[in-house]
Amino acid sequence: MRSGNRSGRNANESGLTKVVNAVFAFVRFAEFEILFVLFFLVTFLVFKDLTSRPEYNQLLVKKPDGSDFLPY
Repeated sequence: MRSGNRSGRNANESGLTKVVNAVFAFVRFAEFEILFVLFFLVTFLVFKDLTSRPEYNQLLVKKPDGSDFLPY
C-alpha cells in the first residue's frame, strides 16, 4: 500500500517543479484538442491573409471568362 503520496512523486519537490509537471500532464491529456484548435487557427489566419490581398481577392470573386452572373 502507498503512503499518502498518490502520484508517486517526491514530497520534497519545489513548487515550480510541481507546476511544470502539472502543465506537462495537461498537455499530454489534451494533446488532440490543442492540435485541433491550432490547426483551425492557422487555417483561419492563412485564408484571412489570402482574402485580404486585393489581387487574390479578385481571383476568388471574378470569373475568368469575364461574364458576371451576380454583378455587385
